[in-house]
Amino acid sequence: MLNTILTDNQDHFPMVFRKASQCLQLVFGMAVKEVDPREHIYVLVPTLGLAYEVMQSSAQSMPKAGLRVLVLSLIIRNGDCAPEEVVWETLSRMGACPGKEHSVSGDPRELLTHVWVQEDYLVYRQVPDSDPARYEFLWGPWAYVETSKWQVTVYLLRINERFSRVFPSLSAEAEREEEDGP
Repeated sequence: MLNTILTDNQDHFPMVFRKASQCLQLVFGMAVKEVDPREHIYVLVPTLGLAYEVMQSSAQSMPKAGLRVLVLSLIIRNGDCAPEEVVWETLSRMGACPGKEHSVSGDPRELLTHVWVQEDYLVYRQVPDSDPARYEFLWGPWAYVETSKWQVTVYLLRINERFSRVFPSLSAEAEREEEDGP
């Protein structure tokens, strides 16, 4: 990185490396840990335990760990069951629209309602007594094995804190909107 990217600005390396590490954690669910300070050797370790199987399968599926944390956090924020429309609205704002191929996650509808349900990360069920039928997402048994609601909440608080420091004007605007209501 020093020799290729920062050839003329090597003094900026610590800041660039720190920011890149933060992005890896936020987007991919992977933390950068130094294993040999003398030789400056680093490894990627899963955040919240959610990326373990992803690391073993393929590098192309690694970003899905961050998406999984987002969906699990939506479930927590909505009282342990997130209405399907809330999940799709949130993912659509991020460019991952249900039924539409996404460069990172593929088809989000297929991923959430089939793949992660089969892998027991999520439960996708009809809301009882809903007519017309409405659906919701809940944490699946395997999500509880790999992490906890407490760990996801702490992780989200860290992300929010970092976001507030990096984008203070956006954070202040979001706070005002929250106070003013819709």
